[in-house]
Amino acid sequence: MITLTGTLICTTLQDVEIVAQYLPDHITLSRAEPGCVWFRVNQSADPLIWTLDEGFTDAAAFAAHQARTRASVWGQVTAHIKRDFQLGEASDPAT
Repeated sequence: MITLTGTLICTTLQDVEIVAQYLPDHITLSRAEPGCVWFRVNQSADPLIWTLDEGFTDAAAFAAHQARTRASVWGQVTAHIKRDFQLGEASDPAT
């Protein structure tokens, strides 16, 4: 199991609006990918920061997700937004 946790850090309210506009479709597409076990993104108490928690069955599923994300509208319109992610592995899907 490959996990990704971290934050998406907006610097302007315009960035927040971009995330809010494009995130629902990104979540739907990500959750529909083969190998996606969970995919959660939520706005934190600080409206400029979004937290994320993702889980994929294996490295191949995660790599496919990353490739799709980079090529997507989401990937293009949020490319300038800072990301602080930690990649990990978990043996239990409930982790």
